[in-house]
Amino acid sequence: MIIPLRDAVANTSGGKAGTLGALLRAGLPVPDGFVIPFDAYPAAARGLDVGADRLSVGSDRLSGEADRPGVGADRLGIGADRPGVGADMLDAARREIAMRPLPAGLLDSLARALGGLGDVPVAVRSSANSEDTVHASGAGQHESVLAVRGVADVASAVRTCWGSLHSSRAIAYRNDPGTDQLRDDPVMMAVLVQRLVDAEVSGVMFTSAGPEGTSEIEASWGLGPSVVEGMVTPDAYRVAADGSITRTISDKRTRLDRDGHGHGDRDPDGDGDSGSSGSGSGDGSRGSSSAQFASGLVTRDVPAVDRDRPTLDAATVARLVSLGQEAAALLGGSQDIEWAIAGERIWLLQARPITATPPPAPADAPVASPTLLAGTPASQGIATGTARIVRGPADFPRVRPGDILVCPYTDPAWTPLLRIAAGVVTDTGGVLSHAAIVARELRIPAVVGLPDATATIHDSALITIDGTTGTVTTPDT
Repeated sequence: MIIPLRDAVANTSGGKAGTLGALLRAGLPVPDGFVIPFDAYPAAARGLDVGADRLSVGSDRLSGEADRPGVGADRLGIGADRPGVGADMLDAARREIAMRPLPAGLLDSLARALGGLGDVPVAVRSSANSEDTVHASGAGQHESVLAVRGVADVASAVRTCWGSLHSSRAIAYRNDPGTDQLRDDPVMMAVLVQRLVDAEVSGVMFTSAGPEGTSEIEASWGLGPSVVEGMVTPDAYRVAADGSITRTISDKRTRLDRDGHGHGDRDPDGDGDSGSSGSGSGDGSRGSSSAQFASGLVTRDVPAVDRDRPTLDAATVARLVSLGQEAAALLGGSQDIEWAIAGERIWLLQARPITATPPPAPADAPVASPTLLAGTPASQGIATGTARIVRGPADFPRVRPGDILVCPYTDPAWTPLLRIAAGVVTDTGGVLSHAAIVARELRIPAVVGLPDATATIHDSALITIDGTTGTVTTPDT
């Protein structure tokens, strides 16, 4: 029932786990782990009285209301295909999956596999067949649970991953016209369990397609959700084919860590080898997942002296690029890679094909003014619409089709809002974050990392967003 990560392949273990298995077999640095494959889920869900079989097979055309209250299915454009299956049924399915104990045989196998890793915190991550493909990233659409320890909590996290297959945001993403390829096959979910990398530095890298291309890296202190979910504006490094580096160092105010961890002193493979040089650590567990934070994780303020300090030196950037090129050559194309540094060793946490490239950096930085705000271009296009300040679920009912979302950062549960928005502006985040990737896939303009956008832009104002130049034009008054 359980497959060692080294033996994982996509047709039984999903895109995320299958790719990591290939990297491990090639000798690249991937944290050890194992996979609960596709065929475990139907056995666990057998007999559910809420239509779980119907939800798990063919759920590509299933929809309901948004995960958060107050967002109607009629406004989000979901639920029309299957009017008899709505939010209540989806919620009931997730609740039953979350409460039902794992089959005894699977639970025993899980306990043995965890024992093989040792008594260590793990990351429990979704690995669906509908994510991490050349057609669609699935960024942020399924769940991961970080810093989990012990059989009971890991079993609960496995059920959380299974249940997220039926979340409204995942279904809305699969129903989008831009992801038609996801409807050809039944949706299946495997679950990946890996040693947690206690990261001092982590981030995302878009590799070049070949040795003559440019690689892009974003990095911040601590665990990876800070970068991938846009909770901070990360440092950005653009690396040309000749190795020259253009860097932008940001004000990184917060970091996410495992509670009680001393920053960068763990060795995920347990061999005592601290490996290559670098400054840190960070399990992103993004991939295609929204990271749920176990009680063992804390958000801390970054000390003032470190906020503007570069997260990576030139040697570490070069090592990251080299690893990225190895992975791209092995996997047959440019890759979107999550990485982490712990104990001066670089770890690869995920690799998937790049589905939508960021806009090129503007030749000349725009000059900000009272009516022209400048951030980072994240998704090309120009749109004019009503600014809608969205700070959380309580604001969701106010969003109308054609509005431009202005938010501190976007939680993955907000994906249905991106389907009706004309564009998105965020206070924090980078071009490799969830919001930016999904905006590019949906082909709506995005400007990220625009400091204090939610305070500067007035709700209901008519604004113009240019995702190519990274600017937002506001009224004179």
